[in-house]
Amino acid sequence: MSTTADRPILMFDSGIGGLSVLREARVLMPGRRFIYVADDAAFPYGAWEEPALAGHILELFGKLFDRYDPEISVVACNTASTLVIDALREVFPGRPFVGTVPAIKPAAERTCSGLVSVLATPGTVKRQYTRDLIAQWASKCHVRLVGSDRLAGLAEIYMRDGFVDEDAVRAEITPCFVEQEGRRTDIVVLACTHYPFLVNRMRKTAPWPVDWLDPAEAIARRALSLLDSGPPEEGEIEFRNGSDIAVFTSGKSDFATRRMMQGFGLSLA
Repeated sequence: MSTTADRPILMFDSGIGGLSVLREARVLMPGRRFIYVADDAAFPYGAWEEPALAGHILELFGKLFDRYDPEISVVACNTASTLVIDALREVFPGRPFVGTVPAIKPAAERTCSGLVSVLATPGTVKRQYTRDLIAQWASKCHVRLVGSDRLAGLAEIYMRDGFVDEDAVRAEITPCFVEQEGRRTDIVVLACTHYPFLVNRMRKTAPWPVDWLDPAEAIARRALSLLDSGPPEEGEIEFRNGSDIAVFTSGKSDFATRRMMQGFGLSLA
């Protein structure tokens, strides 16, 4: 096993959405080394039956631990976290995990109108974990759950190609906007790490301004709080940033994907 100071932080997502969390993590932990894992061979997770997906993710993490031995693992995916974060902690005791769950508590604390929408994948919307969060933290709010089949894929297209169909974005976010007794939705929780990459298009196509709640910084802060080792010595920082890598479980990547990853300071494994 590597020494703690040498071990990377593993950032995991079904695709490129976790890059929104990586971006924030780099700000808070500029000297850390990161392994970004995109499970593109299994994307989209919404097409899987839950037991099969849970088994797949657990098996994959076993292989990732054998290969990379990370100090901490960030599951930068709401769908995966709400499904298997407890199982990961049970199967791999002693391995710290940071999950990503819908930011319902801060939304309930910030809303003025009491109307909150949670924009997520269909898998996250239907999960009991999400409904339990609402019951625990937002019982005094009207929370609308909106499951989008297309937004994660649209974000992938936008990040790779630089453009997206704005009418398609508008159609996916429209159900989030509720008017009730003179009040309007004022907060939309972005409950998929892909979605922040489309937030400018969402603002442009939204029927009225809202607070788009992105949990990426909070996830990164949680990861920082769980690290055992201190920051690296000043002379190590350039080396560590230069050794960040991206792993695609399909083993394939096109030119646009390679260019995008290089833009995030990642070299392909």
